[in-house]
Amino acid sequence: MTLTGKKVLMVIASREFRDEEYQKPRKILESEGVAVTVACSSMNESTGMLGLKVRPDILLKDAKPEQYDAVIFVGGMGATEYWDDPVAHALAKSVYGAGKPTAAICLAPMTLANAGLLQGKKATIWKDAVPDFKTKGVVYTGSPVEQDGRLITGSGPEAAESFARALVEALRK
Repeated sequence: MTLTGKKVLMVIASREFRDEEYQKPRKILESEGVAVTVACSSMNESTGMLGLKVRPDILLKDAKPEQYDAVIFVGGMGATEYWDDPVAHALAKSVYGAGKPTAAICLAPMTLANAGLLQGKKATIWKDAVPDFKTKGVVYTGSPVEQDGRLITGSGPEAAESFARALVEALRK
């Protein structure tokens, strides 16, 4: 079963997103027929931590959750930009509230935690952020990829492929 017709919103930081956490999921999703839209807080070209350059399709504030079947918050050092961003929180809550997969990798799961989505839920995050993560009531598992219902989290670049595959399976349901 292909996922043709499905649409996923990928949220990247305006600088220092993690290249592999953007590239691998995007490639896997598109190979399954998914249309990917990239959102960011700026329409300027964003540069990843390893030098990848990406020009967003839309501003984060203009993203309409009802137009997407899932959302991915891409990690990297720049992902901290959305940790306390009310626009990012509202997007995540809206997508999750509509019963759709809501995903984040590396440092980005903290955005979901700060939005209140991960309290009492199993999740993972980049190891450096674990202490802050636990203060949000998250059940930290330390797994490379963790799925709790429609919430999918990944620990970092080495988990990017398995993270993407978990999202593909969630979109099939």
